[in-house]
Amino acid sequence: MTTVLTPASPLTAADRCDRCGAQAYLRVVLMSGGELLFCAHHGRKFEPELKKIAAEIQDETERLTASPASASDEDR
Repeated sequence: MTTVLTPASPLTAADRCDRCGAQAYLRVVLMSGGELLFCAHHGRKFEPELKKIAAEIQDETERLTASPASASDEDR
């Protein structure tokens, strides 16, 4: 999926997919002015259609494969 970096705020766990309610990792800003949120699955599924109507796409799906930072010995 094409990523457009925008000054939009990062997506959080409170942002939910408009299709299924799972955590959203994509924000699609429409040329008409609205926005849609999608989980990674539905973002990939609807990608061809979204590219046709999107002004911007904020893609944070890389967070799904990023490994979390390890806790220091002091924090364990």
